[in-house]
Amino acid sequence: MGQRITSPSNMISVHKYSTEPTQAFTHYNKQSRFQPPHVNVVEPTPYNAPKPAGHTRFVCVSDTHSRTDGIQMPYGDVLLHTGDFTELGLPSEVEKFNDWLGSLPYETKVVIAGNHELTFDKDLMTEMVKQNHSRFPKLRLEDCENVQSLLTDCIYLQDSEITVKGFRIYGTPWTPCFFRWGFNLSRGQALLDKWNQIPVGIDILLTHGPPLGFGDCVRMNLQRVGCVELLNTVQRRVRPKLHAFGHIHEGYGVLTDGCTTFINSSTCTIKYKPTNPPVVFDLPNPQGS
Repeated sequence: MGQRITSPSNMISVHKYSTEPTQAFTHYNKQSRFQPPHVNVVEPTPYNAPKPAGHTRFVCVSDTHSRTDGIQMPYGDVLLHTGDFTELGLPSEVEKFNDWLGSLPYETKVVIAGNHELTFDKDLMTEMVKQNHSRFPKLRLEDCENVQSLLTDCIYLQDSEITVKGFRIYGTPWTPCFFRWGFNLSRGQALLDKWNQIPVGIDILLTHGPPLGFGDCVRMNLQRVGCVELLNTVQRRVRPKLHAFGHIHEGYGVLTDGCTTFINSSTCTIKYKPTNPPVVFDLPNPQGS
């Protein structure tokens, strides 16, 4: 599959307010970048709406945190889960999540990790286990060496791509540093290096954390916590049809900039109650699929 070469005109560089996302949001909002008509709220597809001919129905969830028992899952073709499916990434939690996936009827299930999947972050896990960290009081390193292999009922993506029903889907788990959780990197060049791996031509982008300005507002202190470089990567270089994420529970909802539909599908609320319903979205099938 051919990949377009990114021209210098749309190469992304580190923003001057990269480490200050709230200030970056204010800077961009002076240009009305996050206001109508540039950005609008989108109503998700109703669960009982018939799927249009020639479309694929995606069901988006995130941040289920081992609380899947009471979730009512709607009809769809493809399930997208954008991370934090466990509390700590313990093997028993992963197995429980995999059992839940196995009970779902979707033709394809695509999953990425989040910052709570600590054992999926091999470097962090090794460091924590060797230090007898309180999060892993009785966990042996060998117990988690192949924890990803426990996900037998889905396609797991980590800085990688899969084509499903003609849609190119790319998944990546990284988020800005936050209290030494998994897959954390410093804002700026470290995260941008990961975003630069996202190929041009991707139809659906799965990240755990949000881009700046979309589902990233922490309401307690009215701070923006999304990644500036991820925003610019999505809007200026990759331009996917759908960008799904979670991480910021109170950011649940759907927005569009007219090119990309941004879905924060965090199932758990800020109080970790799994009451936000899955988000359903129909996309027209790619030509030739």
